Amino acid sequence: MQVVIFCGGKGTRISGSGPEKKELVEIGDRPILWHIMKIFATHGYKQFVLPLGHRGDLIRRYFLEYERMNRDLHLRLGEPDKVVFAGAHGESDWQVTLVDTGLESNKGERVQRIAQYLAGERFFVTYGDGVGDVDIGALLRFHIGHGRWATVTGYQPIYGFGILEADADSQALAYHQYPRLEHWINAGFMVVERAALYGLKPGMDWEEGFLCWLADQRQLMVYRHSGFWRKMDTFKEAEELNAIWATGRAPWKVW
Repeated sequence: MQVVIFCGGKGTRISGSGPEKKELVEIGDRPILWHIMKIFATHGYKQFVLPLGHRGDLIRRYFLEYERMNRDLHLRLGEPDKVVFAGAHGESDWQVTLVDTGLESNKGERVQRIAQYLAGERFFVTYGDGVGDVDIGALLRFHIGHGRWATVTGYQPIYGFGILEADADSQALAYHQYPRLEHWINAGFMVVERAALYGLKPGMDWEEGFLCWLADQRQLMVYRHSGFWRKMDTFKEAEELNAIWATGRAPWKVW
């Protein structure tokens, strides 16, 4: 199975905090995109399709230079084309397909444009800014078991404020610091049947169009994930993930 990772957005909320591409912001010494790919690769899924858009050149350059930056090598100064690589790295069997899907395309249009590179009967889809200790094998078994067209991983996030319960006289009845929300959010880590793409109409957005359509058709299921999950939309969230990584016990590090 192939893994589609959305990489085309502008990531404006994290701009000015480092690389011009959010997916290349480093957690530890690796881009968050690498961490996401490593999660799937550890579960045996090493064929990736990346729909590119805004500053896609930076992601292309990252992978084109990957061998030179991650392997031992011998070279002679003055002869830059005569580089001999030595050793190996843990990603030598990854297959990465980079596809230009337009600067202003929405996610649905990006999936339509990479569909020609999808070979199997189903594929994974996730976002380029979220990590978690999602059991990919269990997710896939759940998806195959229910027989619907798509599965999205649901997560109940921690609310970032304290919640007050008060009566009509403003008497505080209870206080809950950083409660876990009752609602399930879309945490990515989706599985989609290729046959379902007939419902992805031209111009249709992925979330506001395609996922809504699947739900209306009763063809969308939720895999409930109760472990660790975090997104990285802002510089503050990047710092929080780096702090977790620095402990040496990052929950998403399943490799």
